[in-house]
Amino acid sequence: MEILIKAGQFILSLSILVTLHELGHFIPAKLFKTRVDKFYLFFDFLFPLPSVLNFSLFKKKIGDTEYGLGWFPMGGYVKIAGMVDESMDKEQMALPPQPYEFRSKPAWQRLIIMLGGVTVNLVLAVIIFAMILFTWGESYLPAENAKYGVMCDSLGYQLGLKNGDKILALDGKAPDRFYGIQADILIEQTKIIKINRNGTEMDIKVPSDFTKIAIEKNPRGYIMPRLPLEIGGFAPSGVAEKGGLKLNDKIIGLNNQALFFFDEFKFNLQKFKNKPVQITVLRGKDTVNIILLIPSTGLIGIMPKGEDFFFKMNTKEYGFFESFPAGINKATQTLSGYIKQLKLIFDPEVEGYKQIGGFISMGKIFPGVWDWQAFWSLTAFLSVVLAFMNVLPIPALDGGHALFTLYEMITGRKPSDKFLEYAQYLGMALLFTLLIYANGNDLFRLFGLK
Repeated sequence: MEILIKAGQFILSLSILVTLHELGHFIPAKLFKTRVDKFYLFFDFLFPLPSVLNFSLFKKKIGDTEYGLGWFPMGGYVKIAGMVDESMDKEQMALPPQPYEFRSKPAWQRLIIMLGGVTVNLVLAVIIFAMILFTWGESYLPAENAKYGVMCDSLGYQLGLKNGDKILALDGKAPDRFYGIQADILIEQTKIIKINRNGTEMDIKVPSDFTKIAIEKNPRGYIMPRLPLEIGGFAPSGVAEKGGLKLNDKIIGLNNQALFFFDEFKFNLQKFKNKPVQITVLRGKDTVNIILLIPSTGLIGIMPKGEDFFFKMNTKEYGFFESFPAGINKATQTLSGYIKQLKLIFDPEVEGYKQIGGFISMGKIFPGVWDWQAFWSLTAFLSVVLAFMNVLPIPALDGGHALFTLYEMITGRKPSDKFLEYAQYLGMALLFTLLIYANGNDLFRLFGLK
């Protein structure tokens, strides 16, 4: 069920983004009286081979335009008359130009049509971020408020941290948000982490190959706020609730050993697999001892209360008009962060290109339960990504078409249709190669071959 929920959110998000992106091309084309032959969500052919497996799941012609739903769920397209695009319609391009065709329009109109999709995606991201802030506000944990320090996994320990360390600065700069620390260490490639360990300040030198190692392990939360042991929930298949533990119980001991933090409890349970243990809890004013048989997994199925219970969060609510400048700022920060991440792909030391993922990786970023706030946040993020990727000056992308048009506007010389055709072939071949590589990585990781 979790996989279906993730897939459903991803498909819905992709459908919204692709439809509105193509609408960004469609509307200015219509405004400039350019005929649009097709408007498709997903491709009705095997991308990038326009003559292979041509069929649609649904189509209906209204006026000059055929609206349809393709079978190949990679993206979508609008087929604009007189334009060299994904459809590679050579027959139309071989005929004399018509007044209603794209190639007959002034360069400035063609530029607006081509950049319409990117513009819509950027505006959409701003609107979504603004409405998220207006509806839910913004709440985050300031780094200084994580008073018990950090809880690390094996990657955190490899970084040089220990449970309970309080992070004071990254390369001399005090972190603002706790959940920004992990990303800052990777993306900014932090060199020195200043910490407080048991009352003593010290500097930790980040291993030179840490970013590469971390990206290979694809970490999700290798640094978390350290939490006390108050039970906030139970896993359905765990033995804790059935064994007598209750919500709000505060665990204070295991086999007469005093414990206070969740990581200590979890670590010590691993020593007693398939053995009975005595768990001491504070329930209200009463101290209660409970005997549990620890499963072979070493897990009993408890979840601690969240950080908002233990720590003071920074929360801000936004009015309707106030949310839009904040939405612009959020979209700008998202774009800046994504560009920094993208740079790691081309860093020869980090070798981030090895971790490029396709549809499976994108689907995995969505939560396993339907959460509208998370859904819209991820949709806004993907809208920023889609805008940036499409504006890259690569033939077959909007940025490639725009580059050739800008060349024409500056030099006064229009590239020939034959040149544009070959450039389109080259661009589609590059995109197809990237598609195969990214999704191949996903499959190798899925089957444990990488």
